[in-house]
Amino acid sequence: MAPGSAEGLYLIVEDIEAARDDLIARGAEVSEIWHGRGLGKAGMEPGPDPERASYGSFASFADPDGNRYLMQEIKTRLPGRVGLGDSEALAALLHETSIRHGAFEAAAPAHDWWDWYAAYMDARERGTSEDEAAEAAGRYMAEVKHVEARA
Repeated sequence: MAPGSAEGLYLIVEDIEAARDDLIARGAEVSEIWHGRGLGKAGMEPGPDPERASYGSFASFADPDGNRYLMQEIKTRLPGRVGLGDSEALAALLHETSIRHGAFEAAAPAHDWWDWYAAYMDARERGTSEDEAAEAAGRYMAEVKHVEARA
């Protein structure tokens, strides 16, 4: 990729005002903070989300190469979404995954558990429910790994 050609990169922060101030102090040109559901003028309201709800406040900036970032404030992640730096949340998701995998493992032929885990955790990271994630992991195992649970 050519420098400056990346667009739509996300920078997730816990405090958008502090992050914006920090970037400006380091010489970055950062947009004003806005909230709303859209990048067009019609969907943008000035200032942070009035309730400071997670996923609700934004600002944008470019790095020195010209790559464009959308900064988003997330104070509490949606269920199933964890960051690698959050050991407690990751451990909880792994525990949940192990419980859900038990039902699949009991009804499926021998398989690599990590394949099911990866599909389940990926689905949870995208915000699906536990049931939907288990179904997605089962579909992945059947369609990609050719391992199907017996009815």
